[in-house]
Amino acid sequence: MAHKNMNLFPLLEVPLSRPASSPSTMMTLGCALFATRWLQAPLYFGLVAAQGVYVYKFFNELWHLIDHVVSGRADETHVMLAVLKLVDVVMIANLLIMVIVGGYETFVSRIGLQGHRDQPEWLSHVNSNVLKVKLATAIVGISSVHLLQMFVDVHHTPQHDLLWGTVIHMAFIASAAILAYMSGPMASHESRTGGSAHGPPPVVLPRQRDGSGEEEPGSAAQERIEAAGFPARKVLEMFDDAHLRSPDPQTLARLGKVDFVGRKGNVVFLGAPGTGKTHLAVALGVRACQAGHRVLFATAAEWAARLGDAKAAGRLAKELARLDDYPVLIVDEVGYVPLEGEASHLLFQLVSHRYERASLIVTSDRPFGRWEEVFGDTGVASAAVDRLAHHAEVITLDADSYRTRGLEPAAVAGLGGPGF
Repeated sequence: MAHKNMNLFPLLEVPLSRPASSPSTMMTLGCALFATRWLQAPLYFGLVAAQGVYVYKFFNELWHLIDHVVSGRADETHVMLAVLKLVDVVMIANLLIMVIVGGYETFVSRIGLQGHRDQPEWLSHVNSNVLKVKLATAIVGISSVHLLQMFVDVHHTPQHDLLWGTVIHMAFIASAAILAYMSGPMASHESRTGGSAHGPPPVVLPRQRDGSGEEEPGSAAQERIEAAGFPARKVLEMFDDAHLRSPDPQTLARLGKVDFVGRKGNVVFLGAPGTGKTHLAVALGVRACQAGHRVLFATAAEWAARLGDAKAAGRLAKELARLDDYPVLIVDEVGYVPLEGEASHLLFQLVSHRYERASLIVTSDRPFGRWEEVFGDTGVASAAVDRLAHHAEVITLDADSYRTRGLEPAAVAGLGGPGF
């Protein structure tokens, strides 16, 4: 009985847990596996060479067509068949460029065309699912051209070829329709999960409902929003305009289309504290991120400090040029903290450098007529306002402060803000 607590089966003892692999080892292995994606890069450059072959084929076919027309050896059917061959070559070349650019962006590395004036419409929201649907659609178009060639030259096309050409074309159409039908639920699932089966889903922002275009699915927009440095996540749908006397909601909805970014225009929000200037600036910044543009947010004092550090390091020009990669910069709280000495000149340099080059969204509690108090120099203030307002939507927010709406009127008397 003295040994009743002894383990009678010592050989059956096993450890409750095994030592796990080192996290650093797993991370190194994962990075190594991820780096193998670069093995695909030569494949895409090979497709670039194939694109060159099709360019040669196009001009070769064009030369033969011109030669036959000039020599009088081409009738109407011959011309139509030759033109269809040219269209066929162009459509295959379009398919190639879609695979090259879209595939490289999706599976190898970001190309970084956000904000580029020639960025393809489809590239800002491309992913493997969208790419498959677009490829299927392109193949249907190519098949249509081939089938049309058969019907144009129907007298010289065997009936067997016509039949099978039609059947194959219908099979391509059915495949594209099935892929398009499947892409809806898949895109919906990716937008809910952030494109990953692991980890918590990201915060889902309301979709644009004012005609500004469909919100970009996937993680690219989320990454741009997180990299922008917003103090908080704000969207236009969350803005309370019930107490807003001006502007009208239609003006804010129009700004929400972020068309000003394409025009390299500016938006300036003026108004007393608590009227929602920063909220609107961030909301427009979020919309710009969703539209495929890179955005950076900082207060006027923070921008001045950042440029001051760059100047001290002898790289001010390089820093200003680097900021050109961001189609939208947000300068918040101009006038809340007076800019002293060199800071005002650095902020002016930022405004001047961005003039007709890229967009600024600026918020201030002071009207333009009192900006000399901010810059400490009438000439600098006038020059800054002149460049900032030239291609700008200047919006004056007229409303009671949302922070003090519950207080008695006597308690908030005189808190309207400087100049308002």
